[in-house]
Amino acid sequence: MRPQLAVSAAIFHNDRLLLVRRARKPALGVWTLPGGRVEFGESLHQALNREVQEETGLTIEIAGLAGYREGLPRPDRGQGGHYVILPFAAHWLSGDVKLNDELDDFRWIAPDGLEDFKTTEGLAGIVASACRLIGLGDKLSALLPPQAAGI
Repeated sequence: MRPQLAVSAAIFHNDRLLLVRRARKPALGVWTLPGGRVEFGESLHQALNREVQEETGLTIEIAGLAGYREGLPRPDRGQGGHYVILPFAAHWLSGDVKLNDELDDFRWIAPDGLEDFKTTEGLAGIVASACRLIGLGDKLSALLPPQAAGI
C-alpha cells in the first residue's frame, strides 16, 4: 500500500474556527477539520473545495497552506492507513453548515478553545499556523510557539 494524499481546511468566519466531529471509525467522535482524499487528477485546491462542499455545504476562499500532518498506520488503534494531510487556512464565503454522513456535529469556536475538545493529533499547531496566515496570529501566539505548526 502507498500513502494517500488528503487535504483539510481550517475555516474561519467572524474570527471563529469551524470544528467538525467524525461519525465513523477510526476517528469516531474526534473533533477535527473538514477534508478528505485528493482524487486522481485533482489539484489540491480543487480537492479542498470539493471536500468542504461535500462535508459541510460551505463555499470557502483558500488563504494558504497551514502545515502538514502524517497519519501513520496504528493497528493497535484500528488505524491501518498511511495519510499525508495538507491542511489549508480558509475564509468562509457562503453557506450554512449542512453535514454529510461522515460527520455528526459541528461548532464555530474561538481558535484558542481547542482544549475543550478531543481533537486529532497536532490540530492545535495547524490552527496556530492557520491563524497566522489569515491575520489572527495574536489569537494563539501565547499558546503555541511558531515551530508547533508542523512546517
